[in-house]
Amino acid sequence: MKKIIIYLIFLPFSLFGQGDYIVDFYGLDSTNYAFVNTNNLVEERWDMLAQPNFWKQVMLLHQDSCLINIAATREVLGKDSFIKWKAQTEDQKLAYKDSVRKAFHLDSTEKIYVTSGKSHFYEFEKVIPSISKAIPIFKKYDTDPWYAQAILLIESPGKIEYSNVGAYGPFQLMKSVARSHGLIVNKVKDERKDFDKSAMGAASLLRKTCIPEARRILKKNQIEFDEDEVWFKLFVLHIYHAGAGNVGGLVSSFKDKPSGQKLITKMWQSEWGGFKNASQNYSQVALAAMLNLHDIIYSNCSVLYSCDLNEL
Repeated sequence: MKKIIIYLIFLPFSLFGQGDYIVDFYGLDSTNYAFVNTNNLVEERWDMLAQPNFWKQVMLLHQDSCLINIAATREVLGKDSFIKWKAQTEDQKLAYKDSVRKAFHLDSTEKIYVTSGKSHFYEFEKVIPSISKAIPIFKKYDTDPWYAQAILLIESPGKIEYSNVGAYGPFQLMKSVARSHGLIVNKVKDERKDFDKSAMGAASLLRKTCIPEARRILKKNQIEFDEDEVWFKLFVLHIYHAGAGNVGGLVSSFKDKPSGQKLITKMWQSEWGGFKNASQNYSQVALAAMLNLHDIIYSNCSVLYSCDLNEL
């Protein structure tokens, strides 16, 4: 297989290109790819949490299979055929979940989910060139490319599709949001499908709206933060997905105001307004995708070399 070079940008992110690395990487069909390094996810033990580990499995699982799991914790109880599951009647599905609760001595009110595999959607190798392309664009617009990497891995990996609410393009921007951040979206032209313009719009949205709103919400709730820490970036991603109103309302509803990883994991199990299941899952999925990318890179790299980001 062809040997390629991958540049890993080590966090904390620097606009001046300090602390970068090159990796000898095997298995893909191109050269000179760049990634934001994800070692801190392992160092801070995000990889030990049940939720991102659950989604890691889902992302690698074929769509004909499914994981039986506890909704609140995402603890996996078993694996089954999704084809057989879909073929059952609603009564049979309820009886199956009841049998699972009894087998694992769970309370009768415990919610059980059956989640199908999504390897057909999360095609990480297809999105790898996009990550490399987005990094200098985000750098140009003074926005941490960590966000570009996370969003590209989970929103529309390797493809350009509409969401069920009308978001479109590699960064899944809504029409109104795209327009407000400089993109042309009308009946004749939709710049959301243009990668560079979409990346510019997403960087602008994060820099001008999501990150300032994250600061405002956390300060309002007297929660200390460091913008270079993983949990703050995951918090920003929740705003990117659910909006500042929903995230702010959720945090304000908490009687206790945890910070760091505890705040994020509390958000995973809490609802408020439009912040529901999909919003809870968003940063879990981002972590899982980053950890899967981390595994892909480090299972194939042989040597690390020091380099300068400005060489990219």
